[in-house]
Amino acid sequence: METPGRVTPEAPFEPSQPPVIEGFSPSVYSTSEGFKEKFIRKTRENPLVPIGCLGTAAALTYGLYCFHRGQSQRSQLMMRTRIAAQGFTIVAILVGLAASTLKSRP
Repeated sequence: METPGRVTPEAPFEPSQPPVIEGFSPSVYSTSEGFKEKFIRKTRENPLVPIGCLGTAAALTYGLYCFHRGQSQRSQLMMRTRIAAQGFTIVAILVGLAASTLKSRP
């Protein structure tokens, strides 16, 4: 007879396997997705995010170039442009997130 405070597990714990959660599938896609495929899929889902990232990188690069050449006015302008591009990227991420949430609702 077991003692009342003791609980016996139903199945042994296997740390090499992911836990089984009812109604949850850890992988949406049946095949393994590489970096290139995932990048292309994410870019198609929300094309404004990569555009914002490229704009941010371009403004930063040109701003640093102008700073190095001693063009402080142009450098300041490009740093402000970088901030605007970062804001655009954040807004694009939030809009894409809201759109995908609304699309996934039944």
